[in-house]
Amino acid sequence: MLRVGLTGGIGSGKSEVSRRLAERGAVVVDADVLAREVVAPGTDGLTEVVREFGTGVLSPDGSLDRSALGAQVFGDDEARRRLEQIIHPRVRARAAELEAALDPGAVVVHDIPLLIETGQDDDFDVLVVVDAPDDVRVQRLRSTRGMSHDEARSRIAAQATRGQRLAAADHVVINDDSLATLDESVARLWEALRAATRQR
Repeated sequence: MLRVGLTGGIGSGKSEVSRRLAERGAVVVDADVLAREVVAPGTDGLTEVVREFGTGVLSPDGSLDRSALGAQVFGDDEARRRLEQIIHPRVRARAAELEAALDPGAVVVHDIPLLIETGQDDDFDVLVVVDAPDDVRVQRLRSTRGMSHDEARSRIAAQATRGQRLAAADHVVINDDSLATLDESVARLWEALRAATRQR
């Protein structure tokens, strides 16, 4: 099994790369999906979040109100750390469960937005970083997520720097051009990952 960590700053197009790897046969374990799963209604994760942050983070139907929670933790490093201490261990445990059930010859891509920030850069056989210049990312965040220029810049600044991500990368996928160009880059990446699997 080849364990691949996939990351990239907000607006880099990491999800596009993840989707294309899945189309080629990779098994994608999406940390964002698992982060929602571990705080779904009825989970001990949600119970602990409510205990820590209060019932104001719940929607009327009993699910987590992500906007209300985000308002509490964004810009408050201590609150964000407390939330991460609840979420991250559960996400990692769930990812390990999913991985353990897979074919031993699989290429498993762990799609983790904050991989560098959470100190997981040495946890994988291969680390892939999706990269794009900051001005390209700002434009994407403005056009696809409706953020203001300042909001996009602040979201980018809240993550690891491009330099930190690139320094940790085994492979870099540059995503500053067309989707056709991205397809070609992902095809080359997939060949490299398959070759690494054969060499193991």
